[in-house]
Amino acid sequence: MTTLIQPVAPAHPTLRVRLRTVPLTTIAIIVIVAVGAFLRLYNLSAVGDANTYYTAAVKSMLQSWHNFFYVVAEPGGSVTVDKPPLGLWIQAIFAFFLGVQGWVVVLPQALAGIISIPILYHLIKKPFGTAAGLFAALVLALTPVAIAVERNNTMDGTLILTLLLAAWAFIKATESGKLRYLWLGAVLVGLGFNIKMMQAYLPLPAFFALYFLGSNHKISRKVLHLAAAAVIVLTVSLSWAVAVDLTPADQRPYIGSSENNSVLNLIFGYNGLGRLTGEGTPGAAQSNGANGVAVESTEGFAPPANTTSGTATDDGQLRDGGMPPTGGMMGGGVGGTGEIGSKGVLRLFTTPLVNEIGWLLPLGLASIALVVVSQKVRYPLGVAHQAVVLWGGWLVTCVTFFSIAGFFHAYYLSILGIPLAAMLGVGLWAWLRLRAAHPRIGALLLVMGAGLTLAFQAVTAANYIGQPVWLIMTLAVATAAGAVMLIVSFVPRFNRRPMLTYVAAIVIAGALLVTPGFWSVQTTLASNSNSALPSAYSGQTAQAGFRDDGNRDDGGNRAVPTNGGMGGMMGTGSLSDELLAYLDANTQGQRYMVAVSSSHEGDVAVLKLGRGILFMGGFAGSDEVVTADSMAALVKAGDLSYVLDSGSLSRNKPEVAEWLKANCSVVDSSAWGGSSGSGTLYQCVAS
Repeated sequence: MTTLIQPVAPAHPTLRVRLRTVPLTTIAIIVIVAVGAFLRLYNLSAVGDANTYYTAAVKSMLQSWHNFFYVVAEPGGSVTVDKPPLGLWIQAIFAFFLGVQGWVVVLPQALAGIISIPILYHLIKKPFGTAAGLFAALVLALTPVAIAVERNNTMDGTLILTLLLAAWAFIKATESGKLRYLWLGAVLVGLGFNIKMMQAYLPLPAFFALYFLGSNHKISRKVLHLAAAAVIVLTVSLSWAVAVDLTPADQRPYIGSSENNSVLNLIFGYNGLGRLTGEGTPGAAQSNGANGVAVESTEGFAPPANTTSGTATDDGQLRDGGMPPTGGMMGGGVGGTGEIGSKGVLRLFTTPLVNEIGWLLPLGLASIALVVVSQKVRYPLGVAHQAVVLWGGWLVTCVTFFSIAGFFHAYYLSILGIPLAAMLGVGLWAWLRLRAAHPRIGALLLVMGAGLTLAFQAVTAANYIGQPVWLIMTLAVATAAGAVMLIVSFVPRFNRRPMLTYVAAIVIAGALLVTPGFWSVQTTLASNSNSALPSAYSGQTAQAGFRDDGNRDDGGNRAVPTNGGMGGMMGTGSLSDELLAYLDANTQGQRYMVAVSSSHEGDVAVLKLGRGILFMGGFAGSDEVVTADSMAALVKAGDLSYVLDSGSLSRNKPEVAEWLKANCSVVDSSAWGGSSGSGTLYQCVAS
């Protein structure tokens, strides 16, 4: 009998077969990368104009090759930004194709962070197995400070990817002995230098030590190879700086935040030793802020240089043009103890920095010791000890630097994300070997290490958000899993059930990532609230403004710099829409629409109109961009007619202020039917 219903073949008969043959590990890394991508790309348009200092620079760079090469801060080309060019060049290329928007200039950093996840997975999986690679990738995907930075147009995300690629090259050079990989690694470090200057050198000692202690060449050859690599690093690093410094000063912009209009001075001063000593100050004589401390003037926030006093109001805004009080973002010293805490071995493990990357940092450092004792040391070093030299050396170098440095921002800690995640992955590998050889010792170490880490996380989280139910449940589940682990190890009749051990270990590992995961999600949701100084989620203190006392608030939370605290202080400027319209209409054809004291007063106007705005004092108002004679020359040449003095010229540039009073006339605000904000508008006419 012939049936009337015939079976229907599937439309894509090979699809099911292919899906069934996809390894679980492949699915796992795809899921991890997807999680990392979501955290970095979700609602990216919420960043607005992002860090307006850098976004305005990108808009300016696209107006001419001259502006592009010198990474100028405004279209007129008066002054450069205080960073090297490569990171901003990449942002400008994206903006050329997609338009100058906040999410566009942030996109390169977000993509760099996403790409770093599978690369780290590959580097850890190859020598240490799938489990180690997946764990390292997941830790990196859920690193709060990395997410904060990669959702911003500061260049750290691009730098970190470049350094990760450099690590790969040094690994290949060590494994294969082929010099081309060593040269490639040196070039990549040099390129990293041209993204964020000296910060790119933090992992360099670990890179060189890996090759010296791990490769099979004779010692004399390795010394020569590394000497040549050092020459390559320096050559690539200083190529742009030397080219700029060799250009006559009258043919290029002023080098922003330098003391003598030199990129080399910027490298070794403000962006170099100044970071370590805390004495790095932009400009020839950076003005002091409240309490007589030098003012930070990079990465998009610093009060105008005339802010000698002032207190915070109840809503967190500043009155009388003052700086935040001691205990606020800038209080207590350069870089601000309110943002980075006090120097010492506990700096990264206590507020206000612990929420950035500290959740797993103690366990990562402990992993170094575990891996060291997991095998006998030999020379050249084996793979495990090579990992300690590379990832552990990178991690320890950065931890040491940030523990003693006097001048940095909290988000600089993002450079610890890669080595910390890598060491945790390698530490998992070492624990699995120990567990196989000595089950009881392995179980005890895991329970003790995880227990102390979870307790540390609970105490830390309580300082920011109290003790939510999910945190208590996580501790309870982890405790139960630890109990199972110990029972399986110490009770003979359960030893034949290794699956219980693996399940318990997975549960414990998952518990360790719950709090960092929560922090990462919250960082994503709050990342648009501080475009000037990106930072990880700051808990219940995430209200706009500063605390006057620098201590705990009524809710028991330590008053730390808030994600929203800087929003009202950046990008407001002194140029109202009415004044901008007036200046734009009356300066057509001129190089500069107006001269202002600093970039804080003009970067938003650059984004609105794309016109040249002379930043007389560079970023913070103290750079020697102009003199009275150069101002007179600009007016005589017809390049400039209007100058807005927000009140800082008499202090930072007294000669210019006197010249204005003697040669220019005050324009009444009725001319444009509005207010200039806080300042006096002068009109200067060529005599």
